[in-house]
Amino acid sequence: MTNIRKDCLLDELNWNLSAGADEVIAEEPCDYFAVSTAKPAKEALLPTSAPAPAAFTAAAPAAPATAAASDLKTISTLAELKEEMLSFKGCGLKTTATNTVFADGVPTAPVMIIGEAPGADEDRIGLPFVGKSGMLLDKMLESIGLSRARNVYISNILPWRPPGNRAPTPAEVVACLPFIKRHIELVAPKILVFLGASAASALLGVTESVSRIRGKWFKYEGTPALVTFHPAYLLRTPLQKKSGWQDMLALEEKLAEETAKETKKEM
Repeated sequence: MTNIRKDCLLDELNWNLSAGADEVIAEEPCDYFAVSTAKPAKEALLPTSAPAPAAFTAAAPAAPATAAASDLKTISTLAELKEEMLSFKGCGLKTTATNTVFADGVPTAPVMIIGEAPGADEDRIGLPFVGKSGMLLDKMLESIGLSRARNVYISNILPWRPPGNRAPTPAEVVACLPFIKRHIELVAPKILVFLGASAASALLGVTESVSRIRGKWFKYEGTPALVTFHPAYLLRTPLQKKSGWQDMLALEEKLAEETAKETKKEM
């Protein structure tokens, strides 16, 4: 193989890595958008409504997500919730992820932050928001006196990383949703912060873009909830950092209000 050929292959590999394709999930490449005229073998048939790689069809949910939701009602501690999550077999992402990313921070914190799913760094280390976006999130929180070491608790809608950092499918979100809902119930924060459209859509049911709903206060099961940009988006779009800063100021103000209300009740 000539050096020129090697250089071409390395360039192609680096391009795929920069695009987020850092895992191999099948031995052979397959174009799922191409129309095939050949009749597949009977054992290779996939449902026509949801074509997917063999790695995911082999890990299809063994039970509907509603079964997990009913089981979680009896769980009373975060440790029990994590154990239930580790034994859960209803989401194929678990088979391709390195770690189950449960949470980070102080479980009794007044602020609970929820993102979409772990990235490559989070999957490798086993904690949420530890990569570049996590560093930016920490700086944003520190600017208003918050820290995951003192008064913030962080988790995600999905505890397992989608391969290549792709967007989670609706089925994957539905399968994992009972866990994050129970997670919120057990932590019982004063304020919720949803990072990005996926988290807001899954828990608030909103369909508008983050740019349209950021900075506005919603209610999740009676708890004040703020939607803001995901730090990864702010890294890609620095001009929106000003809006992210404004949302942090709104969070600071709301937290002061909620703390004052609680103090008044105790007097």
